[in-house]
Amino acid sequence: MKNLVEYIASSLVTDPTQVRVSQYRRGSMVTIKLQVAKEDMGRVIGKNGRIANAMRVLLRVTAAQEGKRATLDVDEPR
Repeated sequence: MKNLVEYIASSLVTDPTQVRVSQYRRGSMVTIKLQVAKEDMGRVIGKNGRIANAMRVLLRVTAAQEGKRATLDVDEPR
């Protein structure tokens, strides 16, 4: 699941080296945190959050196939 988010985010941004994805597990629940460069936040989130929501849907489908639940958090850059 982490690789899926990293692949999608790297394809969207102008600087793929700034993409950071971390994964945390609590039982069957998986939380994926995505960090990108400040300039690329708009590309990852999209208008009205459409791109981020599409990534969340793909993540949920992948997790469901593995019998897990997953969420995606897009963290603001520092």
